[in-house]
Amino acid sequence: MIPKVTQTALTTRPAPAGFDRRLVAPMVLGSVLNPINSSMIAVALVPIGIAFGAPPSETVWLVSALYLATAVGQPVIGRLVDMYGPRRLYPIGTALVGIAGLMGALAPSLGVLIAARVLLGFGTSAAYPAAMQLTRSEAERTGKDSPAGVLTALAVSAQTVSVIGPALGGFLIGVGGWRAIFTVNVPLSIACLVLGALRLPKTSKDKDTAGTRRDVDPPGMLLFAVMLVSLMMFLTAPKLSEWYLPVLSAAAAAAFAQRELRVPEPFVDLRVLGGNLPLVTTYVRQFLGYTTSYAFLYGYTQWLEEGRGLRASAAGLILLPLSATALGVSTLTGRREAIRVKLLVGSAIQIVGCAALFLVGSDSPVWALLAVGAVLGIPQGLLGLAGQNALYRQAEPARIASAAGLLRTFMYLGALAASAATAAFFPHRADTPGLHDLALFMAIGSALLLAITLPDRSLRTLTPKTV
Repeated sequence: MIPKVTQTALTTRPAPAGFDRRLVAPMVLGSVLNPINSSMIAVALVPIGIAFGAPPSETVWLVSALYLATAVGQPVIGRLVDMYGPRRLYPIGTALVGIAGLMGALAPSLGVLIAARVLLGFGTSAAYPAAMQLTRSEAERTGKDSPAGVLTALAVSAQTVSVIGPALGGFLIGVGGWRAIFTVNVPLSIACLVLGALRLPKTSKDKDTAGTRRDVDPPGMLLFAVMLVSLMMFLTAPKLSEWYLPVLSAAAAAAFAQRELRVPEPFVDLRVLGGNLPLVTTYVRQFLGYTTSYAFLYGYTQWLEEGRGLRASAAGLILLPLSATALGVSTLTGRREAIRVKLLVGSAIQIVGCAALFLVGSDSPVWALLAVGAVLGIPQGLLGLAGQNALYRQAEPARIASAAGLLRTFMYLGALAASAATAAFFPHRADTPGLHDLALFMAIGSALLLAITLPDRSLRTLTPKTV
């Protein structure tokens, strides 16, 4: 039997025998809000920089700000979802997305635009942990631990919007200017709110007034935020003059560890996490895989515009093969977990794709530019699925939402490392030598991913549990 969790469905409608398919729409739509906003901005950085007279070293904060907020927000809100249920947190988060969309569409300055991205980061942090918690509770209710189809839908939808995001962003910019990529969040937010109100089930946690008095460990959450924000601010623009940021991060990390090991209801249960090395390794693999993925997304897109001289809309179209191969691979392999195989094949092909970047230049034909994206779409279709399925099997069921939030945190730590690398290798403009240096950085990360996957025997035992 699968492990029991404390949440029990108390819906007023008749519960279906299998997974309640009415939950899929709000789960998927809410979960894609973050990746779509993460990816659309890639083709908007240059137009926004021109509009506000800002260099890449400043516009990169449009990327970093969202990831700073998301890296902190995902596990924090995930913990709240574990405690109070998805129905309370999901509408709050998706409403913030709509507010942030309006704020960005009307932003008079780059500073206000960055603030809107911070709000977007927090707003989009609720849906994915909520979806993972709903998946686990539905498995408990039905007694069928076979959520491969639902997990595939979550992964495929996130991967799909991540890779079509640049094309969609380019289209929106062509039609309505760069502000359109913020405005689109308003109808998406409204749709999530309506679907959430109509379809998310009421649970025991929604009726548990005593639950509101439980210790949610605010000091632990604050120390976690200080630790991550100070570290990521240093990684975004590492300088010797900013030496105090990693020192502050280390001090906060020590205080965080000391507190979490002492309190009865910790924000992150370090005792359990420390004894679950396979899950910790999954987090590390998530970081490495997405560092390469986002470095390509941001670096290659900027190079297409500045180094190759393409318009934003054309640069977005060049990345369509990335979307096609990622979607095709995810769809074809989604229902078979094969976690170890996906990780090995994905990391190996990622190395090949990084090597192919050394062959492109400002005079490369369009077919070659399309081919590079097609190759790197394959690992995107494999690694995201493998990481999500591994977490579902490895995480403690009662903390599935906060564990899922931490998975996203490591994904966005990778994205932040990628944006820092992009800024470092493109200090003034995205030229071809900078792209080749970035490709070497990506290849090293991909090789490390392969190196820690090959000897991991725990991956061989990750199979669906019998009921």
